Amino acid sequence: MKLINTLLTILLITLLSSPSWSTPFDELVKRDSLIYPKFSDVPFTGEVTGKARGNLKNGKSEGDWLGYHDNGQLRFKGKYKDGNKEGLWVEYYNNGQLTTKGNYKNGKKDGGWVRYNNNGSLRSKGNYKNGKREGIYFSYDELGREFKDNYKDGVPF
Repeated sequence: MKLINTLLTILLITLLSSPSWSTPFDELVKRDSLIYPKFSDVPFTGEVTGKARGNLKNGKSEGDWLGYHDNGQLRFKGKYKDGNKEGLWVEYYNNGQLTTKGNYKNGKKDGGWVRYNNNGSLRSKGNYKNGKREGIYFSYDELGREFKDNYKDGVPF
């Protein structure tokens, strides 16, 4: 009996000391750019489940995140750092086809980006710097014809 009580005490302490709780995303709300549990004034820290899956730290997205369409297909895959998108992000149509691929730096698009139509044909490609188009940006119509514009600090010239 003493052994059982000791084991139960250890189990209880272990569960209480390592808060690895997960919460469905639809049970959270966004206020003032932070994410909170509904009816709480304390920003959420922990694992999020549901159509968007990842971790929050003090109400901000952190680390690897995955999102899913209603049909279960992957919607997006990327990383957050202190609530901002960071590094490679990829997004998909609900048919599984790649829609967008590019990098973020400090929450802003940075570097090469490509977009595709839901049939897989190229829609646009170009570079971004600090969230704005930079350099030659290519666009393609339904027939595959190429159009290009030159951008400086997000403004065509």
